[in-house]
Amino acid sequence: MKQLPFPLDRILRLVAMSSLLALALLLNGCAELLPGNDQPAVLIVTATPAPGEAAVAQGEAPPGAEPTPVAEQPASNDASETPTTPDAAPVQVGPGLLAQVQGRGYLICGTNADLPGFGFYDNVRNRWSGFDVDFCRAMAAAIFSDANAVDFVGLTTAGPNERFAAVREGRVDVLFRNTTWTLGRDLDGLAFGPTTFHDGQTFMVRANAGIANSDDLVGRRICVSAGTTSEQNLNDDFAARGISFEAIPFTEEGQLYPAYDEGACDAVTSDSSQLASKRETMANPEDHIVLGERISREPLGPAFIENDDQWRDVVSWVVFATMYAEELRVDQNNVNQLAQSSNDPRIRRLLGLEGDFGQRLGLSNDFAFQVISQVGNYGDIYDRNLGPSTPFALDRGPNRAWNLGQGGVLASPPFR
Repeated sequence: MKQLPFPLDRILRLVAMSSLLALALLLNGCAELLPGNDQPAVLIVTATPAPGEAAVAQGEAPPGAEPTPVAEQPASNDASETPTTPDAAPVQVGPGLLAQVQGRGYLICGTNADLPGFGFYDNVRNRWSGFDVDFCRAMAAAIFSDANAVDFVGLTTAGPNERFAAVREGRVDVLFRNTTWTLGRDLDGLAFGPTTFHDGQTFMVRANAGIANSDDLVGRRICVSAGTTSEQNLNDDFAARGISFEAIPFTEEGQLYPAYDEGACDAVTSDSSQLASKRETMANPEDHIVLGERISREPLGPAFIENDDQWRDVVSWVVFATMYAEELRVDQNNVNQLAQSSNDPRIRRLLGLEGDFGQRLGLSNDFAFQVISQVGNYGDIYDRNLGPSTPFALDRGPNRAWNLGQGGVLASPPFR
């Protein structure tokens, strides 16, 4: 074999260097043909993506996909001008609802204005009263140490004062108005606090109608408030049991019970607590009975705007404070004495004598003391508005503290 003038490896290195030089000159020449490009071209080579990694370059569609339309950019006389994407609008972060309420100086609470025992406005004495109304006052006591620092707004189930629209639009800070917590409502821009009243749906009928239970309502006319859980429960339950009936819906709640009282229907259906209240408004209450049967379970409680964790915590722990106080037998009559003398660490934490829970909520540490001393514990609120000394005399049933017997289910997470 003939001897080469240069070693083979040197020849190969020279060939490689010549190739790279030629490639660089070629790229540089191409770059000069691109308008406005005064930067050297850079060739980037990447490895093939492993399964599961992104394999589509920015601006490219994946294989088999329809091309995404690209908006045409206006022509520019300056070839070096590069279109830019406008910056996204800055997110507006304002104070949470608690700070807004505190800055305003009073709470705006939505409730019922026409349901004695739960929410009622006496326009003669300009006075609000009821179980739900008292929970509005408890909120004001916790936030301002003043149970009267609250503006009540009467809301309805339909029309311009519809309750849920008022919450979503910020016209009220919180809703305490015999309202059932449901999945659909929870997914529809609302949040819910602890159940304040465990209820169930039933019927009010005339005492002399021979109606003992829902089976006796076959073919009967039943008045119901349109667009409520009562209407849905009625349709669902009777359809499941094959009971035919004629629904008489009313969009105006103020017309529902007068229509029943005047004979427009054979029965009216709603939560048992509401029927017990409305029975007292009939021309002759003794002519009507509320059936003991229940066709649904209705957990009633506060509703408020979602996505405000601090406000949710404030509403929830104000309600829990009334329940926990009853568990510990702290009530409106003995709370001042216990605040001075109790050595029970549970009571001391509840009343803000130990710990900083109130401060961490954005309230004063004695927020629960203010609630109990000014409004009462859960039992005080219940008995004042619905208990044995009232015209309604509603048995508490499940609405008893879990540790006081008689089947109660009310319970608060501990203050610790």
